Amino acid sequence: MEDAGGTWIVVRVASSLALAEMLQEILTNEGILVMLRSAGPPQMGAASPVEVLVPSAEAEEAVEVLDEVLSEA
Repeated sequence: MEDAGGTWIVVRVASSLALAEMLQEILTNEGILVMLRSAGPPQMGAASPVEVLVPSAEAEEAVEVLDEVLSEA
């Protein structure tokens, strides 16, 4: 997936929309752009896996932030 800023990279696949939105909030608070994309069949709705994507230039930082936060949980 590309936009004017370059390629977007999947940094996590969340098991639900609620978890994906939590991860999105964490990354956004760190100043990282985030996009969510459903990774499952539409009939699963909010229970479908959701990909968490960031611009490729921010992928390394995003992974570090998520690893740190999730290791503390």
